[in-house]
Amino acid sequence: MQLSETQNKLLAILFAAGEPLEGARAAEALDLTQEEVASYAAGISAWLDEGELPLELRRLGTAYQLCTRPVYAGEIRRALELRRNTPLSAAALEVLAVIAYNQPVTRGFVEQVRGVDSSSVVTSLVEKGLVEEAGRLELPGRPIAYRTTPAFLRCFGLESLDDLPDVTGEAEGEPDPGGEDDDQLTFGELTQS
Repeated sequence: MQLSETQNKLLAILFAAGEPLEGARAAEALDLTQEEVASYAAGISAWLDEGELPLELRRLGTAYQLCTRPVYAGEIRRALELRRNTPLSAAALEVLAVIAYNQPVTRGFVEQVRGVDSSSVVTSLVEKGLVEEAGRLELPGRPIAYRTTPAFLRCFGLESLDDLPDVTGEAEGEPDPGGEDDDQLTFGELTQS
């Protein structure tokens, strides 16, 4: 059995959705009626069953979802847990903290704070989706500035950067070691010219 072009389109939409998709929304996207979507979905389901593929099409009320078959749940769970539970190194946590508290910052700023080359760690954090490029600064060489991503907030259970723990010591009632006359410049002040 071959899928029709319309069934292939519906299958592609369901795969890309990754979550239950209302039949009405699929019907609108494909310029079909909901009854036609139901008929095409039934054909896709039969095709998946016939081909003994590891996927199945589930109908959830008025929505449809492309899912893996329950028989593969153990392997899928193990694979996703392995990827999800890969811990960050101490160096990655340091770099992430520097970027989170001072963003947007350049790799040079991170290296100045840490005192060691941090280029591979920054690249790793970009690949993991925790840090992203925030443009280029108007400084000689036009260095790339980095900032944290929404994935960073999600991974650390934060709603916004305002939820980051206070690192000045004032949260515990300790006085700010620099006081109000602190002569240190912030990154923002350094880059203004």
